[in-house]
Amino acid sequence: MNVTNKQFDEVIALCREIFSKKLHDYGAAWRILRPESVTDQIFIKANRIRSLEIKKENRVKEGIFPEFIGIVNYGIIGLIQLQRGYADSIDLTVDEALALYDGYVAESKELMAAKNHDYDEAWRSMRLSSYTDLILMKIYRTKEIEGNQGRTLISEGVDANYKDMINYAIFGLIKLHFGEDKA
Repeated sequence: MNVTNKQFDEVIALCREIFSKKLHDYGAAWRILRPESVTDQIFIKANRIRSLEIKKENRVKEGIFPEFIGIVNYGIIGLIQLQRGYADSIDLTVDEALALYDGYVAESKELMAAKNHDYDEAWRSMRLSSYTDLILMKIYRTKEIEGNQGRTLISEGVDANYKDMINYAIFGLIKLHFGEDKA
């Protein structure tokens, strides 16, 4: 488990660096996104990963790794948007956005640790393509919940699905960054 914590921290640092640099370049322009739009952004990223996995070829220079980073970062944006609601303008400073980011990373890491305990890190034996499929399934679940105005009868809400998407993407990043055999 200590290995997983270290690997989580290393790949989340890469995600945070990208998030921070984009905040510098664009500010928190994503604050205008409604949660449904965030879900669609995650869908675009996950769908591209699946497409690249199936076609085994990419014509745009970016590969799968940056798409998993995008899923992590949009998942955190989604959690922020759920908490704060969307805005009509940029209403967060870089420091405020990074503090919110760090808070949701901590929550996602706690969830990952709890599930890893219960499932004995089964994710390590899974294929990369399974993370992609599970993220896509979580997106479709999220879209259904959003279509029902957030009401569920028995299921967890949108926030739980975002956290699961974040963690599956982190597992993918760990596998890609450290290599299949080392992860």
